[in-house]
Amino acid sequence: MSLLAAVIGAVTLEAMSASILERVQADTRDAMKAGERDRVVALRMLTDALQKDLKGGGTDEVAVLRRERKRRVEAAQAYREGGSGERAASEEAEVTEIERYLPAEMSDEDLSTMVESAIVESGGSGPADMGKVMSAVMPKVAGRADGKRVSAAVRERLAGGG
Repeated sequence: MSLLAAVIGAVTLEAMSASILERVQADTRDAMKAGERDRVVALRMLTDALQKDLKGGGTDEVAVLRRERKRRVEAAQAYREGGSGERAASEEAEVTEIERYLPAEMSDEDLSTMVESAIVESGGSGPADMGKVMSAVMPKVAGRADGKRVSAAVRERLAGGG
């Protein structure tokens, strides 16, 4: 029984430590078996982006996911503005697929606390210190909040709000 528990524990630990790329590849195989063509296309695109980044020496899979998500959101918006609702819907479906692999977004309360901490740490006191505070807070956020959202929170706090 203890050997079985050890094996199950090892398998569980291995599954938990699987890279995002490995999870995407496994999900691609599952989608192929289930005949989910649109999902397979989206997952293959994601696999390709992750592999290209890995070959280029990249190690931040979350950054790749965020970049690909941003591209799809912008493309969907452009298609919608251009009157191509079907193409926009396709891009939005890919966004949904990408979001499955992103870490949970940080709450506004947690972000506010981190911004406050970064301001104290960096000695920021006004809008002129925006860059200094951003460079202190972004590593702490570590992909759990969009850069625009962090920037807005820092700007608001340095301008005297919050």
